[in-house]
Amino acid sequence: MPASRTRRIAEACPQSPARRTGKLLDQTTSKPTGSGRPRGPANLLFCRFLDGHIKSGALEAVFADGSRAQFGAPGSNSLDIAIRLTDSGVARSILLDPALGAAEAFMDGRLVIERGDVMGLVDLFARNAPWEAGASYNRPSPLRKLGNRIAFHGEQLNNAVRSRANVAHHYDIGNALYRLMLDPEHMQYSCGYWPREGMTLGEAQEAKLAHIAAKLALEPGQRVLDIGCGWGGMAIFLAQRAGVHVTGIILSREQAALARERVTAAGVEDKVSIELIDYRDHADQGHKYDRIVSVGMFEHVGQQQFETFFRCTGKLLDTDGVMLVHTIGRMGGPGSTDAFTRKYIFPGGYIPALSETVAASEKSRLIATDVETWRLHYAHTLRAWYAKCEANRDRIVQMYDERFYRMWTFYLAGATAAFESGTMCNYQLQFARHRHALPFSRDYMAQAEKDLLAKG
Repeated sequence: MPASRTRRIAEACPQSPARRTGKLLDQTTSKPTGSGRPRGPANLLFCRFLDGHIKSGALEAVFADGSRAQFGAPGSNSLDIAIRLTDSGVARSILLDPALGAAEAFMDGRLVIERGDVMGLVDLFARNAPWEAGASYNRPSPLRKLGNRIAFHGEQLNNAVRSRANVAHHYDIGNALYRLMLDPEHMQYSCGYWPREGMTLGEAQEAKLAHIAAKLALEPGQRVLDIGCGWGGMAIFLAQRAGVHVTGIILSREQAALARERVTAAGVEDKVSIELIDYRDHADQGHKYDRIVSVGMFEHVGQQQFETFFRCTGKLLDTDGVMLVHTIGRMGGPGSTDAFTRKYIFPGGYIPALSETVAASEKSRLIATDVETWRLHYAHTLRAWYAKCEANRDRIVQMYDERFYRMWTFYLAGATAAFESGTMCNYQLQFARHRHALPFSRDYMAQAEKDLLAKG
């Protein structure tokens, strides 16, 4: 590396001799410790990266050679995090692909959090790069970015066989983990609804179920299809509170087995059936429904299958039918799925932008009759799940191992940051086949929601 470039990088690092009396050191009250400033091009570039991004809150980094560097400005109401990099390759991995590099280093125990926790660490970075300001850390090297995009587009094919494999990757890891993390009342692995302070996770999930059910404008005896029914929470709720008949379809064998047990325990076997089948195959069988609901499933459809999804659901709906799709959404335009999520969490998954979702539905002549955006509800939900995982840490580690636990909590922390500071939100989209299928105004929703909750 040319001497001039090395000098510039060294000056960007808070521990470099050139900056020990500079402005940054005065702001952070940093003091050179250990063996002096970090050595090596990757560590120096890493310092420059952190120095350019961490302005609010404080981060202390301890390098493998014992040197320390401090970034940001600690305050009484700000985060104060300390990390340790156990080898010289950690900085390089993060610089090449920030999200994946940091995640894998944390999972492997090469990035150790010595003060604070992973939720705080990810939150610290996210707060310093809010989506509204156009900031982003997730900019891998050009070669890595090209590889990520090629892999992403290949995974988006999501035919029936691949969809089953992708679902199994995340949902067939054992129901025991989800029992520990989710609300016991409804076992909802999707965003809760938090309209007031002081709600429990179970209350927020029940409020979500009622909010969605109200938008379906249900009548007793109607036939409802629940696409991606999970552990049967929505199907059971609709059968008990609205008196409808629900067919739940799912691709996860683990979920289907437990959903059937829960249906039996709830005493609604005469109103709810759970089938292990792909929505495309179900549509080909010629079924018709008065209502369709899909919660937390559209994210798994895949970008290239959006039109197929709406073509199939349009085919399944009766002429006066209504559908409600609840999905994680992307603010702004279409994008791609980051490498960490694709590799470890949701292979084949994609968070849709509102524009591409509505555009795909229009080709099946479905009318978008109501659209609602939830900005922060999922952040509250994810923090509740994270707290439950922290409380059950020993049990989760015993079921899997330390590396899995670190991966899982990094996923929850990253998702929380995406809703609090990043590009993620939730969309609830109501569709109808016919313009006269629903009342003229949306006032009916509030009363229906109140009535559904009162029946609990």
